[in-house]
Amino acid sequence: MCDSFDLIVLGGGAAGLFCAARAGQRGRRVAVLERSREVGRKILISGGGRCNFTNSHCRPEHFLSDNPHFARSALARYTPGDFVALIERHGIAYHEKTLGQLFCDGSARQIVDLLLAECRDGGVRIEVDCSVAHVARAFRPATAETFVVETSRGCFEAPSLVVATGGLSIPKIGATDLGYRIATQFGVPIVQTRPALVPLLFDESDRRRWSDLAGVATDCVATASGAAFREQLLFTHRGLSGPAILQASSYWRDGGAVDIDLLPDVDILAELVARRSVGETAAPKTIVARHLPNRLADRWFDQDAGGVLATSSTERLAAIADRLHRWSIVPSGTEGYTKAEVTAGGVDTRALSSKTMETREVPGLYFIGEVVDVTGHLGGFNFQWAWASAAAAADAV
Repeated sequence: MCDSFDLIVLGGGAAGLFCAARAGQRGRRVAVLERSREVGRKILISGGGRCNFTNSHCRPEHFLSDNPHFARSALARYTPGDFVALIERHGIAYHEKTLGQLFCDGSARQIVDLLLAECRDGGVRIEVDCSVAHVARAFRPATAETFVVETSRGCFEAPSLVVATGGLSIPKIGATDLGYRIATQFGVPIVQTRPALVPLLFDESDRRRWSDLAGVATDCVATASGAAFREQLLFTHRGLSGPAILQASSYWRDGGAVDIDLLPDVDILAELVARRSVGETAAPKTIVARHLPNRLADRWFDQDAGGVLATSSTERLAAIADRLHRWSIVPSGTEGYTKAEVTAGGVDTRALSSKTMETREVPGLYFIGEVVDVTGHLGGFNFQWAWASAAAAADAV
């Protein structure tokens, strides 16, 4: 015999718990089935342990998808202000760090505790250490079609099934492809997945030149496939990271270039020419080093260290400026799902209702959160998508 519910939610992460709580508080009998031994593991490690739970500047253009307008409906109906109101109702202190990013003053554990409290208020049953073995549809006279979920903790059934299993990023905390397999089983198409918000790798030549600068950071504008981001760049032993690179990585494709402006606020050519006009005897590197970390400036000019400004041609100074404003690298790849913060691609949104997250061809089957082909920028946007897509499904079941 199966335990019967109105709704089964697969996945005890941000989207799954929020959906379960909201549906439970609407009077639905809800079970959450979580593969790991505890819920909310990705929440706990997010934002340096303080959980960047939303972004006050959230707009649809902060998300990428093969179907770019899909997210608008859910995001408009459950806003950052709605989640902030919930945070405040639970007495959680928070602050804005930069660019609208909202963090807990205390610990990310507060967000997990909030979600668990909301689930308790909704009478939600949560099963942890619960691996899904099989999902099927069956006919029951009282409810017509129902979903039957066989697990390591027994059998569960419900007329509605919400898949909130997340993506492939950070497998060490339990990421699997279960959501994509369920989608495929029921004929729901998948947009090819890839790591997103992930460090990029140098090719062998660039690694030899730059890897010993690991730890050096500088402000920049990083551009990939036409999407440009102004934030910090960080050199690593294997390539480039930092917020600007993580953002650009979501748009980068194999074989493509990432273009980097190392001096976004400086017209370095005008400065070099002006210094030359007053007889400056310093080398161009000396002027550039006023705007870049010393180690980076030294390495940048280690193959072009000759000459002083007074004897440098305009052509040479223009070439120096062009390289600084248009440093182009072709990464050999990414650090992969192990280091990716999220997974891009996923369940094709063309197969879902933008209002409810329900699949068009399989009534009662919903997909929410990271498993869906909606990927936010860095800075709390992916959590806001979790809350918004969860609310859409919870209000519909």
